[in-house]
Amino acid sequence: MTTVTTRTIEYAADGLKMFGHLALPAGVDRRPAVLVGPEGMGLSDVERRRADALAELGYVALAFDLHGGRYLGDPEEMLARCMPLLAAPDRMRGIGHAALDVLRAEPRTDPDRIAAVGYGTGGAIALELGRDGVDLRAIATVNGLTKGRPGETARIHCAVWAGVGSEDPIMPPAQRDAFTAEMQAAGVDWRLVVYGGALHAFHHPPVDHIVLPGVGFHPRHAQRAWRDVVDLLAECLPIME
Repeated sequence: MTTVTTRTIEYAADGLKMFGHLALPAGVDRRPAVLVGPEGMGLSDVERRRADALAELGYVALAFDLHGGRYLGDPEEMLARCMPLLAAPDRMRGIGHAALDVLRAEPRTDPDRIAAVGYGTGGAIALELGRDGVDLRAIATVNGLTKGRPGETARIHCAVWAGVGSEDPIMPPAQRDAFTAEMQAAGVDWRLVVYGGALHAFHHPPVDHIVLPGVGFHPRHAQRAWRDVVDLLAECLPIME
């Protein structure tokens, strides 16, 4: 296990002061980098730990902020902010680009070797970066199988991996089918993993606040989804020692 250095990075996005979590692997050389997007509640220790775990594997990782340093544990407050955001691709792209600029500005980052991994709203933002033509090596989205604007998905030029729970009422089969049809029609190198019996946010450990119906943690599938993401990065963004 490598020694990981972390720090909080302040930057502006969506009219807010954001607070990202940057994790750096040991050494001084440039490394491939991963942008990590959180669920709709916002940046928490869950995503910070994921960034740290990626740094232990040798990646520069930035877990980005959604709500100006706030974690929206109240479902009504979260939906009031996230639903308009998810309906505004340009706003999502603005949040993603601001974080990407921070990641690229880090001296340890190889700016030509970056992937985006996101969960829920963060996954939708990762996809929008791809649809905006950003040069990414891979995109992974969990619980964020969103539909893009006509014609823009063809601008994705990297592998796209998507994960979803079979019992996720927020990402039902019709939405999964629309997502995969869009990817296929655009000629994207895509894959979808459906985790049997899992609900929405199955990857997220239990929280100490009220959650929406249809949301629940599935520890076995959470581990599998993480391994699938790591395998995607190993394939598309390998660490060159």
